[in-house]
Amino acid sequence: MSREGESSRTVGILGATGLIGGHLATHLAAAGDRVVRFSRNPPEGEDGWRSARPPLDLAGLDAVVNLAGESVAQRWTPAARERIRRSRIDLTTEVVDAIGRLAPPDRPRTLVNASASGYYAPGGDHPLPEDAAAGSDFLAGVCRDWEAAAGAAERHGVRVVAVRTGIVLGSGGDAWERMRRLFSLGLGGPLGTGRQFMPWIHLEDEVRAIEFALGNPELRGPVNLGAPEPVRNREFTRELGKVLRRPAILPVPGFALKIVLGEFAGSVLASYRMIPEKLEAAGFEFRFRRVPEALAALCE
Repeated sequence: MSREGESSRTVGILGATGLIGGHLATHLAAAGDRVVRFSRNPPEGEDGWRSARPPLDLAGLDAVVNLAGESVAQRWTPAARERIRRSRIDLTTEVVDAIGRLAPPDRPRTLVNASASGYYAPGGDHPLPEDAAAGSDFLAGVCRDWEAAAGAAERHGVRVVAVRTGIVLGSGGDAWERMRRLFSLGLGGPLGTGRQFMPWIHLEDEVRAIEFALGNPELRGPVNLGAPEPVRNREFTRELGKVLRRPAILPVPGFALKIVLGEFAGSVLASYRMIPEKLEAAGFEFRFRRVPEALAALCE
């Protein structure tokens, strides 16, 4: 069985049917890795799939990538809060328990676990590297508990990387498709004042960064997955209007967002100038550092 640092690995992906997980599975397979996809309803008779229902079977995997979790882009009703927490923290705890039930050499050596830029306290214009302070709202609390659940795998000798991801720009992704539709209808514009910084990353770089984290033993703990040049919301909307050749002049007042989105609007209007300090220090090179090039690639 191939191990970390070699050209080929066996990597299990939870959340493999989602945007990031699906592209990651394809990318790793093309690079020569064996990929095992986890699903609550795996296709019968197809190799390379396992059940995501407890108890998880992680035997024989070199690494696990856990990207599963319900979308936070909704009104945070009590029921939604419970689903969001359970889909992240409970599943991650089950992953760690499944790792603990195994003995080397069947035990995975690396766990790359999803987290989010919402971990941070809004920083205004100040950069937010990995050691910046945590926030105090619902989403920050979820991220803290999520990362703590994943970090428990370290007691089993597993290297844990928590990838704090910003807005992922990729065809077929919820964020991109919603923005594209609104702007195509001429309804695009800054959110609130538009001064807030948006942490963003192109899907291609997101996938490459996760692969990079899998293969670099020096990376551990929280790692920011966001482009090196976060932009203010008003700059992003202006560039998006340009590439779509549509107006971007209709601002969405903050109070209107709060009516529609409830408490989640606070995360949309907050400023997160997240920077990938650890990722770049480890030698990762972004293909899309700036918003104009990323948006142009999506509109080709």
